[in-house]
Amino acid sequence: METSKIISWVAQIVAAIILGQTLFFKFTGAAESVYIFETLGMEPYGRLGSGVGELVAVILLLIPGLAALGGLLSMGILAGAIMAHLIVLGIEVQGDGGLLFALAIIAFVASATVVWIRRTSIPFIGSRFS
Repeated sequence: METSKIISWVAQIVAAIILGQTLFFKFTGAAESVYIFETLGMEPYGRLGSGVGELVAVILLLIPGLAALGGLLSMGILAGAIMAHLIVLGIEVQGDGGLLFALAIIAFVASATVVWIRRTSIPFIGSRFS
């Protein structure tokens, strides 16, 4: 396997693990998730909607031919999370030491890496990157 594919798989798995582990908290209505989305004025629909979007992104990230789409979807979701931290929530949420913000940045970079490496597989526009 070529090096770029190995890097892509590592990035896909990192992004999928980070996104996947937050799903439990979003779908079970964990106190921190509820607090975040109440602060954003989006509870419960924003919490559940972003959870569904993240679940779809995780699935797509783990399917090689669709990983670039998963990366694009997760970048969009994570861009929203990062902006929410920077504009409304702050870097640190409920004494987490900035962990959620750091995980969002790591997952965003991992997703962007997947998109870059697998850009030729993006439907409709991927052939332009060949």
